Amino acid sequence: MALTPTVRRRRLGIELRRLREKQGLTAEAAAEATGMSQPKIARIENARGAAKVEDVIKLLDLYACDDKNLRAGLIEITKSGSTRGWWLSYRDAITPVATDLITLETEAATFKTYEAAFIPGLFQTAEYARLIIERLRAQVVGTVEDLVQVRMARQSVLTKPNPLEVWAVVHEAALCAFAREPDIMRPQLDRILTLARLVNVNVQVMPIGASAHPGMAGSYSLIGFPRRPELDVVLLEGMMSSFWVEEPHDVDYYRAKFTEITAEAMSIDDSIAFITAQRDKINDLLPQR
Repeated sequence: MALTPTVRRRRLGIELRRLREKQGLTAEAAAEATGMSQPKIARIENARGAAKVEDVIKLLDLYACDDKNLRAGLIEITKSGSTRGWWLSYRDAITPVATDLITLETEAATFKTYEAAFIPGLFQTAEYARLIIERLRAQVVGTVEDLVQVRMARQSVLTKPNPLEVWAVVHEAALCAFAREPDIMRPQLDRILTLARLVNVNVQVMPIGASAHPGMAGSYSLIGFPRRPELDVVLLEGMMSSFWVEEPHDVDYYRAKFTEITAEAMSIDDSIAFITAQRDKINDLLPQR
């Protein structure tokens, strides 16, 4: 698998370049002041190689970065670049975008997602995930079982110490899908109801009869970091390709649109009631024992 710049490295490079330009420094001047080579600074800014913590600290000092939260965030990104996560055992089975997503979920504080057609991956049961992966995966990367295991392992961020805070808006159609597989959907809806009891999980349902809203343009996820909104990113996923939105102005746009989406969706209490009713309706379709 070819190595590609990760989202973390790109965020680091973008911020370091922004700080340098804010000080009116060229890359050559920064290299001379820090004793680093100009190609090395270019590699860091263009995400062409991993940065060393000591180099990043030199640059932050030179650029007079006194924002403690931003400084800590950039150093954390640099340190985490050398961290070996559990997902590396599956590096031949998952795409670079999936690797970035898992890494960011592990480091993030918040995860806001709108799903138009599917249950969010962090909420899926193994049986539901297997069904989706078998029928919809466009690229043959890894086995189905490997991909199911990865999806299940991702969910540990919901129950770890200082868990990821998730706010999911799921379209009604996704909750009423697969009517011919009630044995899959009933446990799946139970799973959502169980997770919704966690203090760090909020679930809303977007009704079929809702007015026009930004979610109609497609599903997306906004991944946020504590007290560092300039490092937040958005993932837009498609069947054949996915890409990251990283420019702060564009991320702010998606952040505002998510607020509009939540306003148009059912309230949290009404959403739980709807999911419960749908679960009970499916339960009536199952053979009685």
